[in-house]
Amino acid sequence: MKILVVAFILSCFHCLGAEAQVTYDRKDSLTVCRILKQAGRKTTMLDLARQFIGVPYVAHTLEVNDEEQLVVNTRELDCTTLVETVAALKLCVQKGKKGWTDYIEALRMLRYRGGVINGYPSRLHYFSDWIRDKHKMKLVADIQGPNPPYTSVQTIKVNYMSEHPKAYKALRKNPELVEKIRLQEKLLTGQKVRYIPKDAIQNTTLMRQTVKDGDILAITCTKAGLDIAHLGFAVWRSDGLHLLNASQIRRQVVEEPMSLRYYLRKHPTFTGIRVVRLMP
Repeated sequence: MKILVVAFILSCFHCLGAEAQVTYDRKDSLTVCRILKQAGRKTTMLDLARQFIGVPYVAHTLEVNDEEQLVVNTRELDCTTLVETVAALKLCVQKGKKGWTDYIEALRMLRYRGGVINGYPSRLHYFSDWIRDKHKMKLVADIQGPNPPYTSVQTIKVNYMSEHPKAYKALRKNPELVEKIRLQEKLLTGQKVRYIPKDAIQNTTLMRQTVKDGDILAITCTKAGLDIAHLGFAVWRSDGLHLLNASQIRRQVVEEPMSLRYYLRKHPTFTGIRVVRLMP
């Protein structure tokens, strides 16, 4: 089905009544409205995330327009768009909102700095930046305790986008944006955040008290120029903590059958997890 571009006049979230264009397919609006109609006040993040199990993994689904627009795509997801899609639905559920425009507003508020679309650099490209901005907006809690299990500190050092502009459609077409991205990277670099090292992720009472079902898990890493390697949602099972994620390896959204502890140990550059919780 052809992608639709629809203009909405949305005055909330500091948009000052400006026209904001949204790119989506009719299937996306039907999916969102169905989920919101079925959801109740007790519907959890994990309940919402499980609605997308089996959806194909597809990268770069936001890079479809020459000018920055809000893109809604529930038919194809990567790890970041899965997290944003589910979190936007949960924000609507918390407020008792059931409409398509309610969802669009929530998604925009999550995806962009301060909730305002102002070109490609206004999108939150690094997840540490996303955490910081949404924490500032009081939408999420950046969990950094207790210690233990938060025994490690990550010093953020990001420059991947400015060092690899050809990997990004918008930066290839608009090289003048690279300097704006570089400035954002410099502002983020040097910040220190606590995280749970992968060896501390065990099936213990302390871990179960610290990490809750449906928490957003951001996997920290040592990859050059990056802060976070992958995202997903926490799922507790009898054998320990697991990850619900849009898996590039499995090519779809899945609940990983292996425990998160084992999953992290398979990847030498993965160092642990940051935990982010949507505010009630």
